[in-house]
Amino acid sequence: MNFKYKITLFTPTYNRAYVLETLYRSIQRQTFRDFEWIVVDDGSTDNTEDLVNSWMEEKNFFPIRYYKQANGGKCRAINWGLDLAEGELFFIMDSDDYLTDDAMETVVKWESTIAGKQGYCGVAGNRGSSPIETPNTHLWQLYGEGCQYIDEYAYCRYPEYTNKVIDGERAGVWYTEIHRKYKYPEFEGENFLTPCITWNRMANDGYKIRIFDDIIWICKYLEDGLTMQGNLRFIKNPAGAGLCLREKANFLHYSLIEKMKMWYTFYCDHTFCENPYRLTKKQCAGYIGAPLCMIYAAAMIHGISKKIKGKK
Repeated sequence: MNFKYKITLFTPTYNRAYVLETLYRSIQRQTFRDFEWIVVDDGSTDNTEDLVNSWMEEKNFFPIRYYKQANGGKCRAINWGLDLAEGELFFIMDSDDYLTDDAMETVVKWESTIAGKQGYCGVAGNRGSSPIETPNTHLWQLYGEGCQYIDEYAYCRYPEYTNKVIDGERAGVWYTEIHRKYKYPEFEGENFLTPCITWNRMANDGYKIRIFDDIIWICKYLEDGLTMQGNLRFIKNPAGAGLCLREKANFLHYSLIEKMKMWYTFYCDHTFCENPYRLTKKQCAGYIGAPLCMIYAAAMIHGISKKIKGKK
């Protein structure tokens, strides 16, 4: 397929007009210029639309395309963005983060080092708290002095897979054609799905990622951001959470004991008394793919554990 640009920079956003300009100004400072910027507004009720439209009228060296959908979550926005993209690479950048000035130049530099491209789904850069500082473990700390990149499956984020875990958030930049084959599942009534689900599926089909140490994005966690919402995201979206856990267990060949621990944790998370989204035992079994008898066993163990803690 012939693409119009080397990169599609894609931003899903929801009520982020108050912070989106920081990202926009970082895009204007890019040293690489062969890209487009697509913004999918996930049903914002603030002035996001007016703001982006005003930027579209400015004389930028890159095109801006703005689209709006009914509120349905980041993953639905990404699915639409993949359909719209005209770039060979699909670079997802959240609305509360911003790019280092040479971010796209760095992405293209590392992508160009992949010989043949076969067996790769993309590249991933490092997250920084500043252009020169990262909270993540450096690759050289894991693989030895001088290591600047590794080629690995997305499973490298899991201690079940490796003792050299690639920790923290990384900025994934995917081959658009490949990512289109791995769109996010969509569940009625749910608006969150962890990105891990597509990364894991790519890995399961044999695709590696070239992961490099250079910082290309600066992340600032906001109180209204998805990361800050923590475990509540998974509790409110049990179908997506259950699917991700089931597939991870399957792809990494969990033992029965490991599966039982997973089933128990899922049951506890989704049935505690203060949880307004709590599930029945049958629902838990369905979402996590466990035999119903195992969920009853989890309930019994959880009850005994609570009684013991109560006596203490």
